[in-house]
Amino acid sequence: MANAALAKANLHALRQVVAAIEEGRQHTGKLDEPPAADAAAGRLALGVEAFDAWLEGGVSLAGLCELRAALTMDAGAATGFALALSSLVQERVRPERPILWISEREAGREAGLAHAAGLVSFGLAPSSLITAHPRRLDEALWVAESALQTEAFSAVVLEVRGNPAKFGLTESRRLHLRAREARLPLLLLRQAGEEEASSAQLRFLVEAAPAGLRRIGRYSAPGTIGHPAFRITVEKSRNPAPFAFTMEWNADDRQFYPAGHDTLHTSGPAHPHGSPAAPANGPDRADQMGRLLAFSRAS
Repeated sequence: MANAALAKANLHALRQVVAAIEEGRQHTGKLDEPPAADAAAGRLALGVEAFDAWLEGGVSLAGLCELRAALTMDAGAATGFALALSSLVQERVRPERPILWISEREAGREAGLAHAAGLVSFGLAPSSLITAHPRRLDEALWVAESALQTEAFSAVVLEVRGNPAKFGLTESRRLHLRAREARLPLLLLRQAGEEEASSAQLRFLVEAAPAGLRRIGRYSAPGTIGHPAFRITVEKSRNPAPFAFTMEWNADDRQFYPAGHDTLHTSGPAHPHGSPAAPANGPDRADQMGRLLAFSRAS
């Protein structure tokens, strides 16, 4: 199975090269020039015009930005989006500095840890990512604050689980001020967390979106799965929220694009079930109550 999948991927890459030659251009891996980071305004444009316009130029390059996954099964999508944002900062603003990824113990247990092969397929060199796994949340907060006081990193990611009591408005404001002073982006990746008051300038709800088809030149390849797609709901910004966008990440170009229209699933989320299935060796889940409750007749 693995050999067949690898052969199919190599064949697809070869077809892309042939399509580029037929179109009269050299295949360089980057079809379009990505928008430059507006260093003067302290903004990073993602390349999705409507999204960047809504954020008045893009994501801030200094301060706290929260990425929230409402459910544990969305943790993978939120992690992918955080990796993509971090790699954009690294490539366009601070190419010589690595990314620091801080994952508290409980978060790592639930969502797993970074994998080198996965980082490569996502467009990020494993050597450019440094990970830290503190045992306690207070240690993770200390590592994040200490990292922001140095000039060693291009971006800092802090991954936490849920809404811990020890990480409230006071702690988030302290980290936000440290990130502002250091002129560094601090991405707070919150797994299975609820909305709560924080000092984050931006808060995004990240969900997996249906992937489109792989493209070969100007054409779509039937029966294939394209680039990872994300549904991003802006929950907190300077503009009225919420507002939702769907975009995909092209690891070859290291660039976001608006999601294509040739999706595998025409509507609905990538995982339409609201909760995981009941375990095979345990009791069934209770049925959800409807709006009407039927009573048996008295006679």
